[in-house]
Amino acid sequence: MSKRFNPDVDVAEWTGRQRPYDIIKEGAIAVLVVAVLVVGLAVVFGSPDDKPVTIKQWSHADPIDFATTAFSELQGTSGVAQYGAPYNHVPGTGQDLIGSLSLVNLVGVHIPIKPAEDFIIRPLASQPDQPALTSALRTWESAPQSQQAMWLAAYAKAEPTTFANGHLVISATNAGPVPQLMQSITSMARTGALDQALLSGGANYYSTNYTKPLLFLADGSYFANLAQKQHLLGTQWGMMNETGSYPGQAWLWLYTFWYQVSPFSSSASADAQVWGVMMLLSVLLIFMPFIPGLRSIPRRVRIYRLIWRDHYRHQ
Repeated sequence: MSKRFNPDVDVAEWTGRQRPYDIIKEGAIAVLVVAVLVVGLAVVFGSPDDKPVTIKQWSHADPIDFATTAFSELQGTSGVAQYGAPYNHVPGTGQDLIGSLSLVNLVGVHIPIKPAEDFIIRPLASQPDQPALTSALRTWESAPQSQQAMWLAAYAKAEPTTFANGHLVISATNAGPVPQLMQSITSMARTGALDQALLSGGANYYSTNYTKPLLFLADGSYFANLAQKQHLLGTQWGMMNETGSYPGQAWLWLYTFWYQVSPFSSSASADAQVWGVMMLLSVLLIFMPFIPGLRSIPRRVRIYRLIWRDHYRHQ
């Protein structure tokens, strides 16, 4: 008994005209042309990317924003300190994929970050020959948490809003060593030493792990303001944009599209939900040849006859 022909999965034997075709030669020519274009355009235009943003640049451009962010790291109220997994254990955090299912919480903390220790205390402790700073660090680390909380509360009432002659203008009283710590971390950032301190400390002498400096930058408003000016925020289709006026990754439009529509545009779990949608669409694309009805769409709409119109004109 012969098998019934299925136009969606079976291919009829071709009985029309044939002509020789050298795919190796065509591929080699295509690679050569693209290589010449890429190298030529790179020489003429260069890279459209801006130089990396550093903590030194931030502390010079907006020292008050830096100092305010540094204090939030020490106080434990920054975005990273309250983020949860994969950086720290914070109950009730994590973007939910479906209901209360949070994939990041299932994975757990695997990039441990203690902002006060990693961003402030440890970098300051690496500074040599600074008796006032050393004394302030010793006072801070030897004090109980209740005393530290009192110092932080006193400093928060009069956070500096002025920077003059290379120093923060601090009027806080009863704040213990906190003013000295904030002044020292700001000075350290302005010399560029903090950038290096946040990169070092690992097992390797040379480090390319920029997790800590990037997280520190992300907690302030300076970095976000730069991204907004370049139209790189998620609400500005930033995932598919390039810095400046250059076109970016246009093939990411489908991913970025979901961030612009409800309910994703207002959801606190947009990243996880958009990822879930894209995974579902990817699975549908992979299994499209096996889904009855869906796999028949190309044949029924007959777009292929438009693409191969020269061929069908002769048939």
